[in-house]
Amino acid sequence: MAAQQPAAFTPAAFSKYSKRVLLKSVLESADGGLGFVDQKLVVGGWVKSSKEVVRDTARPPPDSGAAVEALPPPPRAKDVSCIEIIQSRIPIVRSLLRILYGNSFHAGEKLETPVHKPPLPSIAFLAVNDGSCVASLQVVVESSLHHPSQLMPTGTCILVEGILKRESVPGKHVVRLEVDKILHVGKVEQEKYPLSKKRMPMDILRKFSYFRPRTTTVASVMRIRNALTFSTHTFFQNHGFLYVQLPTITTTDSEGFSEKFQVTTLIGKAGNKVEPTEDKETDGVSLETVKAAVMEKSKLVKELERSESNKEALLAAVKDLEKTNELALQLEAREKLKSKSKKDKVNFSENFFSQETYLTVSGQLHLESYACALGNVYSCGPRFRADKIESPKHAAEMWMVEVEIAFAQLENAMTCADDLVKFLSKWVLEHCLDDMKFVQKRIDKTSIQRLESFISSSFEKISYTAAIEILGKATDQKSQHLKKLEFGAALTADHLSYLADEIYKKPVIFYGYPKETKPFNVRLNDDGKTVAAFDVVLPKAGVVISGSQKEERIDILMKRMREMGLPREQHEWYMEIQRHGTVKHSGFSLAFDRFVLFTTGLTDIKDVIPFPRSLGNASN
Repeated sequence: MAAQQPAAFTPAAFSKYSKRVLLKSVLESADGGLGFVDQKLVVGGWVKSSKEVVRDTARPPPDSGAAVEALPPPPRAKDVSCIEIIQSRIPIVRSLLRILYGNSFHAGEKLETPVHKPPLPSIAFLAVNDGSCVASLQVVVESSLHHPSQLMPTGTCILVEGILKRESVPGKHVVRLEVDKILHVGKVEQEKYPLSKKRMPMDILRKFSYFRPRTTTVASVMRIRNALTFSTHTFFQNHGFLYVQLPTITTTDSEGFSEKFQVTTLIGKAGNKVEPTEDKETDGVSLETVKAAVMEKSKLVKELERSESNKEALLAAVKDLEKTNELALQLEAREKLKSKSKKDKVNFSENFFSQETYLTVSGQLHLESYACALGNVYSCGPRFRADKIESPKHAAEMWMVEVEIAFAQLENAMTCADDLVKFLSKWVLEHCLDDMKFVQKRIDKTSIQRLESFISSSFEKISYTAAIEILGKATDQKSQHLKKLEFGAALTADHLSYLADEIYKKPVIFYGYPKETKPFNVRLNDDGKTVAAFDVVLPKAGVVISGSQKEERIDILMKRMREMGLPREQHEWYMEIQRHGTVKHSGFSLAFDRFVLFTTGLTDIKDVIPFPRSLGNASN
């Protein structure tokens, strides 16, 4: 049998900016780190788990060839009888014993005060991770270097220097680092550190968004998110697109029907204070009371759906929920009217920007101006929506990838969107496979298979009209809570997800929407009723891409603005683009966070955003 070939020597490369070796470069090398054996390395990271072994029973370093020197056994303590203990502690007992036994009694010698023995030498075995990869490095520290109790708590940060050794016993670890110098210890108050408990649920981790990247799950999700970000730029740069940074603060309502966050410096200033809107009541019922009722009734509907025992009760609960929702909408509409009348009285000329300004809902209008000059452009950034809804697929601040292509029609944008998401999926599998394997093991067993199928399959294309017909004929249990729609009604996120998840069980492109359901600048089709718009809906993630061909005909564009009641002065600059040197152009926006959701198999968008902002939550 041929002798095992030694691993090829690979010199360890320090990180350029921190003078340490990234664990990824060692543990994800082709041989698992064997090429670095017997080299001195400096590594840093956070303790994920630990174990202490007394030196006498600890295994010797496998490659040293010498046994660990045995420590001499401690001296055996002399056996002491119970009588001796009593007479040594209580003098009167000693005297009584002398009277009874005379000279034949010999008082026991005075017992020596017990001496606390020094702790036996021990070894701390630490699983250390620096965030660069899924795997952790086993770090071995002698107690003579540092007290194990200060190194072992989960979350402790260490920077150490040592020699990398091959593990003699095959198992979880291929190599280990035997430490000879401690360079830094960042201690943890174990009783106060929230991650001391193992495997905390994701909803609990959201309360500690500043600590949760230290968990293996969130760290993997963030590395996948990083890979998707990098591959997004790679795709567009490879196809000749230019990257454009767009403003976060805007005066333009890019859609015409979105709830926006207002940006102002007038709050709290005398004469310009914007008073908070108070709850208004209709028939003695406040808006907050109705919203609370909606939440309770929604829970009841979900419980009845899970039980599948009483269909009549479920239908009654659904109807009751719909009526309560309608009442909430009426109250909200009344509040908006009151709020608008108050807002009209505010003197915005004294605002920082001398006018009303908002956090942007979409950068699409601004991006169009650059497409009509530079050709193919894209942008990435946060977009903000003040919709007061609680949904696992919605957040107030979400990252969007926005694309605009000059000299392009709707089909061109669809093709680009298809190519993009398949490129991103393939990139993650090729460059982030270890993290995807962990995700498959811990979160979603079908995650890798789903991406592979997604890459190789074609999207189903369904018109809005066909979708309405399919929904109208649906009779299964999961369709019972969906509201039946007629032409002209908007397809909700629930309708679209039902079609993708339950009917087609694959990605679906919906197109040919009624003009009333899409923004004012989407190109009107020849039928005068529908517009050139599309949505890409992915199973488990919902609407991930929304795109359209833009209206370049100035007369139709102005008519659409009038129909939607949009202020012309806000959009005058946009109209100028269409008046001077315009061209047919199309584009789309990718809801980046939802695509991360689709990739990882997680169910709540707040778990894939580093610091999520949602209704009632912006604390850290």
